[in-house]
Amino acid sequence: MNPTLPATNAPAGDPDFAERFRAMSSRDTRFDGQFITGVHSTGIYCRPSCPATTPKACNVSFYLTSAAAHEAGLRACKRCLPDAVPGSPAWNLRDDLAARAMRLIGDGLVERDGVGGLAARLGYTPRHLTRVLVAELGAGPLALARANRAQTARVLLLSTGLPITDVAFAAGFGSVRQFNDTITAVYERTPTALRRSAPHPLPAAMLDSRAGGTRITVQLPARAPFDGAGLLRFLALRALPGVETVTRAARPETMTDAVAPVIGYGRTLLLPHGAATIDLTLNANANANGTADGNEIAPGSPGGAPGVTCTAWLSNLADLAPLVSRVRRLLDLDADAIAIDRALAQDPVLAPLVARTPGMRVPGSADPHETLFRALIGQQVSVAAARTALTRLSAALGEKLVGADAGPGDTGLLRLFPTATAIAAHGREVLRGPAARVTTIVQTAEALSTGELVLSPGDTRDDLSAKLQSRPGIGPWTAGYVAMRVLGCPDILLTSDLALRQGAGRLGLPITPGVLATRGAAWAPWRSYAGMHLWSAYK
Repeated sequence: MNPTLPATNAPAGDPDFAERFRAMSSRDTRFDGQFITGVHSTGIYCRPSCPATTPKACNVSFYLTSAAAHEAGLRACKRCLPDAVPGSPAWNLRDDLAARAMRLIGDGLVERDGVGGLAARLGYTPRHLTRVLVAELGAGPLALARANRAQTARVLLLSTGLPITDVAFAAGFGSVRQFNDTITAVYERTPTALRRSAPHPLPAAMLDSRAGGTRITVQLPARAPFDGAGLLRFLALRALPGVETVTRAARPETMTDAVAPVIGYGRTLLLPHGAATIDLTLNANANANGTADGNEIAPGSPGGAPGVTCTAWLSNLADLAPLVSRVRRLLDLDADAIAIDRALAQDPVLAPLVARTPGMRVPGSADPHETLFRALIGQQVSVAAARTALTRLSAALGEKLVGADAGPGDTGLLRLFPTATAIAAHGREVLRGPAARVTTIVQTAEALSTGELVLSPGDTRDDLSAKLQSRPGIGPWTAGYVAMRVLGCPDILLTSDLALRQGAGRLGLPITPGVLATRGAAWAPWRSYAGMHLWSAYK
């Protein structure tokens, strides 16, 4: 299926329509979130797997975004909850203007800076940006942002006991009236009625009396299969005490703490309006294939579908949408795992690895600046050595969370990762190693703090790589690693990485970078995921 083409109501002779209609008719859950089914005879839009009676083709249109369905006058299906699914993987696979805009809209940029700010970040005029988004996605930036706010509000209404007025402002609405009008238009129910449809008692959103702010829990679904355990292991291996925490399962006496399974991960974050912490645990009710029994996601209940339960402490509720967006990107929850695994399994060398670890994910980034500093400090050293250096840096320069000696709720989260401004001012006092590397890190921090260098999910891969490699001391490995994690690029093979090449060698693949790159060309457009399998082979 071609995810780049806008869907139309054109049954005759349209291969995209025909393929989508077959997926909808078979109620194939693999396509949930990848496109939306609009049924004009009923005036609703659904996920492809909706259990309702299959409509006639002449009454159906397909859309790439819920905003486009809203613009067509449709409302969300009450039965299948089309917004309660993972998002489209196309926004990482694509690198065009529409995809870049969607990544930034999901991060809440329109709520913070308006359409003008979004257009400026992308390097276009608001008029041109609107024209492109309407042509490509069926809705302009305001409509796309409105749909994003509605989805955030739905999650809060169905998964927390947060007062409805607080839900409105946490979701990014400018007024309660605007919130009521939008929810009623999209879901054909008032916010109060939508909340009453929750299938279980709602936990109250807790005010944290020690540190201020609010603590809430939300469910973040993943597209199955989902190797969440491997993802948490990757993060745990690189976790920095005070900035991140790791929870491991109870271990037998013969097992050391270091190898006990990771069942939880937490960290601090600096969001647009203030500090936050998150605690992530894997949903417990998925079956062996990483899928849930049944189609329905129970918002706010533990387990029920592949994904994670996210308990967050927010100093400002307006940061909820950016936090959810960044956690989803950090955990690569929207990846089309079935398509990726099917493609990589065509290679006889990778096939056993895919069978052993279905649903492999590429860890993303919670903060682009932090990811760049981790890459700069970690290049050409072991993971353990990089962790030691980064722990020293964060302990010396990371800002302590206000009002908590042991982090909000005694979580052990003490401080934020150091800002670029702090590293620019004091990095030379803390950093160790070759003088050239320290200079690269400090000068990069200075460029980030002054705005000379800007990193964001709205960059293209080529632009990000070019502006990083134009700086002294930053080469292809660092630029590729940052693009893979910050942008979610699915097609980067870091052939200069020693561990990756050693993993390739253990599988009988070439270890010379150029030869390995040629051999890995067949893995496109999923070379980032192939690289994760090669890394796992090394370990």
